[in-house]
Amino acid sequence: MATLTGMEQRTSDGSAGDADYAVIGTSYAGYRQPDPRLAAAITAALGDARSVLNVGAGTGSYEPVDRDVTAVEPSAAMRAQRPPQLPSAVDATAEDLPFQDATFDASMATFSVHQWQDVEAGLREMRRVTRGPVVILTCDPRLVDRFWLTEYAPEVISTEARRYPALGVLASALGGRTTSRSIPIPLDCTDGFHESYYGRPEALLDPHARLSCSAWSFVPDEVRDRFVRELRRDLDSGAWDEKHGALRSLPAYEGSLVLVVSER
Repeated sequence: MATLTGMEQRTSDGSAGDADYAVIGTSYAGYRQPDPRLAAAITAALGDARSVLNVGAGTGSYEPVDRDVTAVEPSAAMRAQRPPQLPSAVDATAEDLPFQDATFDASMATFSVHQWQDVEAGLREMRRVTRGPVVILTCDPRLVDRFWLTEYAPEVISTEARRYPALGVLASALGGRTTSRSIPIPLDCTDGFHESYYGRPEALLDPHARLSCSAWSFVPDEVRDRFVRELRRDLDSGAWDEKHGALRSLPAYEGSLVLVVSER
């Protein structure tokens, strides 16, 4: 575990970005289980790094158990859901990491950068404290509206498109040699982000599944009610399957999920 520099930490529940995880974070541990195939891509990108910083670590998804991991998470609700075998998370934000320069071999952030108040400042901080690769699992905002959810809840999709930073912003803030590649989403993906349900639409009728996707917290109740009503209607009538039924047997979906890797 890396040593803190003594910088003051936050003391509230702390959802440091635009979503209140004291309210929406209670279901994450159950619905956002790390998928082993996504985990393999992240682990490969970390290379042979022994010390790893996980920023916006949440409940600990995708933290490699065979490395020396330091987790940073500002929300007390999320820190409380970390399993006991993982290290306790440091109460801090991406924009003000309490570590010395070049402390870690590598750093990572998974489904986190869109939550930060100042994504560019947070990425510069990650680069400052990292000797080697910075690995970011995120979504390309240009592609999120290709998902069928946009037909039922365009307000949710537009919220996601607004919140996810452009890949060019990530590359510019990280500097160095930055690459990005699409990550296929398996049909039985265990991590319950929106596109993981591409072939299992019924799952999104579960309010806890939606609660575990933060974009739903930015839309009014009538949007959620309309979504449930219209999706259930189309599932019952067969209209959804008539249009999208091939997705139910598609082994993997090429959606907006991307892995961004920056080498110093």
